Amino acid sequence: MKPKGLLIAVVLLAVLVGLTWWSNKKQAAASKSPTDSSTKLLSIADDQFQEIRIKKLTGETIRLRRENGKWQITEPSPLPADQDTVGSLVSSLSSLNADKVVEDKATDLKPYGLDAPTLDVTVTKKDGKTDELLIGDDTPTGSGSYAKLNSGAKVVTIASYTKSSIDKKPDDLRDKRLIVFDSDKLTRVELQAKGQTIEFGKNGQNEWQILKPRPLRADGGQVDTFIGKLKDAKMDLSSPVADADKKFAAAPKVATATVTDASGTQTLEVHRDKDKNTYAKGSAAAGVYKVASDLADGLDKGIDDFRNKKLFDFGFSDPSKVELKTATYTKTGDKWMSGAKTMDNGSVQTLIDKLRDLAATKFLEKGGGSEVFSATVTSNSGKRVEKVTITKLDAQYFAQRENEPSIYELDSKAVDDLTKAASDVKEAAPEKKK
Repeated sequence: MKPKGLLIAVVLLAVLVGLTWWSNKKQAAASKSPTDSSTKLLSIADDQFQEIRIKKLTGETIRLRRENGKWQITEPSPLPADQDTVGSLVSSLSSLNADKVVEDKATDLKPYGLDAPTLDVTVTKKDGKTDELLIGDDTPTGSGSYAKLNSGAKVVTIASYTKSSIDKKPDDLRDKRLIVFDSDKLTRVELQAKGQTIEFGKNGQNEWQILKPRPLRADGGQVDTFIGKLKDAKMDLSSPVADADKKFAAAPKVATATVTDASGTQTLEVHRDKDKNTYAKGSAAAGVYKVASDLADGLDKGIDDFRNKKLFDFGFSDPSKVELKTATYTKTGDKWMSGAKTMDNGSVQTLIDKLRDLAATKFLEKGGGSEVFSATVTSNSGKRVEKVTITKLDAQYFAQRENEPSIYELDSKAVDDLTKAASDVKEAAPEKKK
């Protein structure tokens, strides 16, 4: 090869090596982790947030302030805030990272929409210091938005979901509950529906009971479901209703519920029109609001809906003693005994299961007939003793708990299954000698 040709080849090789080095360096820079310390925007401990101001390009301003550990909306108008929703907003701002750096020292913010930001978010901390975040236009791909701190010149991008978690309206942040109470500290619950007033309270074993119109056993699950409906009663702000107060007044009343806890008494009143549109007003929010129709369904209940249909209250607390007319079974350790006889655990357990499942088909004012079966069950370490007597008149079966006036009608098959289980209890098979 001639010297001149060799020189040209060496120069071309050098150019090629340089281009390869430059290309690799550019790719390495582009693949730099978006969450390293250089792209951290905000780092504020959650408990240091004192105030959040969100100013929008539309001119709307939302201001949240923490007082006595609780967030409140103070602007555009004073409203109680949803603590969980504001908590999520605080979490989004407390540790905010950029996806990537677009420009380290931007002199012109207009290309990014940061000269007139879509969102201008100011966080005031407990020490009085502030951090201001500006969020501008969406990126060309729509997967993020441009952002910067007002105190710096670095322009970055943040994920679109991060912007969404910050871009909130007052209705998103307000507490939508119509009645506010602590379920664990209720001392009184009252329901006026179907022409009746039902009052609930708890007995010494912390179980719900019906106190009015007369003392009755309550189905704790049904009472808890009713209380859950009250706790979840929230205004539906997805589609504003004109003249909601007039529509509320014109619609028939379904129910009024009153709850009392350590903080006081609150009331919720629910109306529903012929088209199933449901409106409510509650002590926790001024005005009338449209609500989910299932709220009315949950409150449109009569006393029988809350009565305990089970004849025995021992539930899944296995008894220690079962007394029938013909035999008495006592639990000793892990064995069931009848006097000195060891009984077959499986057959005794079947009897207990049938007693546990024994339930009324409906409630009656009177029963009658002759006795066909009775059982006394001791449970809860001897603290609960329940006796049930079953009678038969013609083809009807009735049951009554000792010292209670309520009459329960029973399904004939349930009684047949119970009496069969009682007759099938047998002694344990002799242990095989080793």
